[in-house]
Amino acid sequence: MIRKLIQYAALATVVGLGACEKNLVTENEVSGDTKKVLGTPNDAEALISTYYKRWSSGVYGSTTDIEGMANVMSLMNYSSLANNCQNARWPFGNVSNGNAPGNVCAGEQYRLYSVLGEVDRVASNLLTAMDATTNPLTLGTSAAATDARNLRARAFAEFLRGLSLGYIALMHDSGAVIAPGMDGQDPGKLVGYVQVMDSAYAAFDRAIVYSNTTPTGTGGFPIPVSWLPSPTVWTPVEFVKLIRTYKARFRANVARTPAQRAAADWTKIVADAQAGITSDHLITTSTTQGPGNSWRGQYLTFTTWHQMPAFYIGMADVSGSYASWIALPVGQRGAGNTGFFMQTPDLRFPQGATRAAQIADLDKVSCQTASTPCKRYWVNRAAGNDDFSGNSWGFSNYDHIRFYSWTRAGDGTAQNGNTPFFTIAELDMLQAEGLYRQGNYAGAAALVNKTRTAPMGGTPLVAKGGGLPAITAFDATTVVPGGANCVPQVPGFGTPLGDFTKVGCGNLWEALKYEKRIETAYTHYAPWFLDGRGWGELPKDTPLFWAVPYQDLQSRGRPTSAIYGAGPGTGNAAGSVAGASTYGW
Repeated sequence: MIRKLIQYAALATVVGLGACEKNLVTENEVSGDTKKVLGTPNDAEALISTYYKRWSSGVYGSTTDIEGMANVMSLMNYSSLANNCQNARWPFGNVSNGNAPGNVCAGEQYRLYSVLGEVDRVASNLLTAMDATTNPLTLGTSAAATDARNLRARAFAEFLRGLSLGYIALMHDSGAVIAPGMDGQDPGKLVGYVQVMDSAYAAFDRAIVYSNTTPTGTGGFPIPVSWLPSPTVWTPVEFVKLIRTYKARFRANVARTPAQRAAADWTKIVADAQAGITSDHLITTSTTQGPGNSWRGQYLTFTTWHQMPAFYIGMADVSGSYASWIALPVGQRGAGNTGFFMQTPDLRFPQGATRAAQIADLDKVSCQTASTPCKRYWVNRAAGNDDFSGNSWGFSNYDHIRFYSWTRAGDGTAQNGNTPFFTIAELDMLQAEGLYRQGNYAGAAALVNKTRTAPMGGTPLVAKGGGLPAITAFDATTVVPGGANCVPQVPGFGTPLGDFTKVGCGNLWEALKYEKRIETAYTHYAPWFLDGRGWGELPKDTPLFWAVPYQDLQSRGRPTSAIYGAGPGTGNAAGSVAGASTYGW
């Protein structure tokens, strides 16, 4: 069920954060009731304290959103199910992100946009009340700009605005920026995604300024764990690290094309990455109070929601299976319900020369107890157990299992406990990409080697990285070491170069992208889609974004004839279709 949001309401009633949110019928509380809800410092603080969980509900809290479609479109996942429009977004079928009123994907395509718009609205209203020239709202002992409690609330509200506007800009072509000082009934003017993202950066910058301001009084930092659930103590220093980490992600991933990604401000991205988190950012999830991660939990139940197509994970293969698979036209890959099987020295994949050996290498039962990481990131599922049919190119023996323990048992009960929401490996690869683009190949290789070469570790032993030979040639052309057993093996890198029916050892750039994919799979919202469109890797004609949902366009008086979608098709947004993939698919 989708929560019926009141269009442009200044404040939304705080509701539960479960996967199925009850329909809400309430009056439009815009003017007088805003004063009521924000009437006391405690009321105002109680409201804003819930809105990180509300933001998380919009991005991660339900399968009823566009993440499932994006993961299928970017070949990170394959499912034959119609649930949440997954099989309506299979690539290679000239599919589009249709946006006609009442379309079957309407609920999924509205959720992110509407919930994050609500978060921006609530955070902006709080800041507007605090900035009022008459009877300004103050949470602290004084209205002073340096009051500790006021600074904390301002920093958190701007952080929420940056997160919300940033994700709208990542996934949609346009959005309405609601900002402090705007009237509570002002819907905001629709502006392009670049302007929306610029507003996100500005909000983040203000959050940093507020965090770094020397406070007076009491009641300030750290951010309470009930606001932003995590084992991290959110001092100003740690909070600013998290903000700069998100800025690095947004600056790189907002690009729609390889040309736009190349033109990103990589100097700023590198600087933000170097000033960001220094270990995995963990969130403490809760199935009753939020935050949660519905898609991660759904995939890892090993139902027909999930299997890994071979397009990218096959680059780890050294047996020749991937080379044979790539040599076939896309429609013939996996014909006859033949699941893809590979052998690889990459320790993040199951080891063994046969399917039976790989199944014996990792039994998922071994990591379904609390706080017990799986030995590998991927598992070869038991033959006949959860194998399923569909488009032949999607057939695979492999499932992603890295977060299976969290799914089954968490830190004590299923999906309750600490789990990564932003990995240090992702931040390292953002920095590495920037260094590579700046010609600092040695610096990029050092970061790539961190996960590429990491051996098994811990007790019991689990994969910490690939255990692959280090890259020691610091240039843009030399192939990765390993000879016949090199990883990654990349379409178009065989003999002759540019023949996408052949594979060959990749170079530093391909190793960087490979590490980014392997280390970020299922760690955050649509990671392969966001990187893939900027790297030019999405299958040809894949939609590059989603349009403003028709519900918002209709509320602004747009006639049906002016409602548009994205991707191939008459009437869809210009520039919304991926060109030929760098890998030939």
